[in-house]
Amino acid sequence: MSPSSYSFLFFLAVSLSFLAYSGFARDSIVGYAPEDLTSNDKLIDLFESWISRFGRVYESVEEKLERFEIFKDNLFHIDDTNKKVRNYWLGLNEFADLSHEEFKNKYLGLKPDLSKRAQCPEEFTYKDVAIPKSVDWRKKGAVTPVKNQGSCGSCWAFSTVAAVEGINQIVTGNLTSLSEQELIDCDTTYNNGCNGGLMDYAFAYIVANGGLHKEEDYPYIMEEGTCDMRKEESDAVTISGYHDVPQNSEESLLKALANQPLSIAIEASGRDFQFYSGGVFDGHCGTELDHGVAAVGYGTSKGLDYIIVKNSWGPKWGEKGYIRMKRKTSKPEGICGIYKMASYPTKKK
Repeated sequence: MSPSSYSFLFFLAVSLSFLAYSGFARDSIVGYAPEDLTSNDKLIDLFESWISRFGRVYESVEEKLERFEIFKDNLFHIDDTNKKVRNYWLGLNEFADLSHEEFKNKYLGLKPDLSKRAQCPEEFTYKDVAIPKSVDWRKKGAVTPVKNQGSCGSCWAFSTVAAVEGINQIVTGNLTSLSEQELIDCDTTYNNGCNGGLMDYAFAYIVANGGLHKEEDYPYIMEEGTCDMRKEESDAVTISGYHDVPQNSEESLLKALANQPLSIAIEASGRDFQFYSGGVFDGHCGTELDHGVAAVGYGTSKGLDYIIVKNSWGPKWGEKGYIRMKRKTSKPEGICGIYKMASYPTKKK
C-alpha cells in the first residue's frame, strides 16, 4: 500500500469524530455546508456521506483516493459558482466523483449533423396558434416519470420517447411508458445506440416500423442489445409522422410546446450543467448541440421566464430530474442552443 493510501485511511479514521456534525451537510439543499470545506477530515466525512447516498463502490484505496481528489475539485467549483450566480445553484449529485471529461464522454450522446438532418416538407402546423401564459404537460398527465439513461449515450432515444409518450397521451388519454431500448437495439440505419443518434431519425423509424413497444415489454438495460423481433407480438404505440420546429425561433417553439411536449437538443457539456441543482438556469453554455432532452412546458418565476426541460439522468439530478432553462435571452438560438433543433411527432386521432 502506498504512503498516500495510508494517509487517506488515516484521515478516514479521523473523520469518524465528525459524523454527528456532517448531518447538516447531508440535509443541505446543495449537499454540503460551508463549514465542510474548512478541513480535509471534514471533506472526507462529506465524501463518505456522498458515497453512502449514491452507493459508490471503489475497487481499491488508490481508486478511492483518486476519486476523492476529483470530488474535492468539483465541490470547490460548486461552492465558488454558488457564490457568484443568483438565479440558479449547483449541488453535489451522482456525478461528483467524475472529472468533467469523464462526464461528457459518458452521459451525452446527440449526433446533431444538421446538414444530414431529415427535413419535413410540410408546413409548420402550429404557426397560427396562440401562446398561453404558461403550460406544464406534467400537470396535464402527458409526462412519464423521469428515467435514467445511465452511462449509455442514448439521450436521443429518451428525448424521442418522451415526445411520443406525450402526443400519445394527448390523443388517446393514456399515458404509456415506451421503450428506449427498442430504439437503441433496432433503429440502427442512421442512429448508433449508446454512441449517439438523432431524434428525427428515431421518429422516422417509429413510423416505418409501425410503432414503438411499451417499456414493460422491452425494458431498458443501459447498454446496446440485439433487436428482439419477438417483441412485435405485443401492442405498439404508433405515430403518423413528425415535424421540425422552425430553427432559432422562440415564438415557434412556444407555439408547438403549448400543444405538446417536444424533442429538443441543447449543449449540456458545461460544468455548471453537470451539477445543476435548482433555479432558472442562465449560466454560460455554447450552442454546440450534444444532448437530447424533452421540453414539457414553460412559465415564469420571480420575473424570470423559463422552459421546463425533462432530462434523462434520473430524478436525483436537478429539480427532481428537470431543469428550468431561461428564455427571452435575446439570442435567436436561445440558451445552450435550445431553439436550434426542436421537433415533434404527430398522431392522428
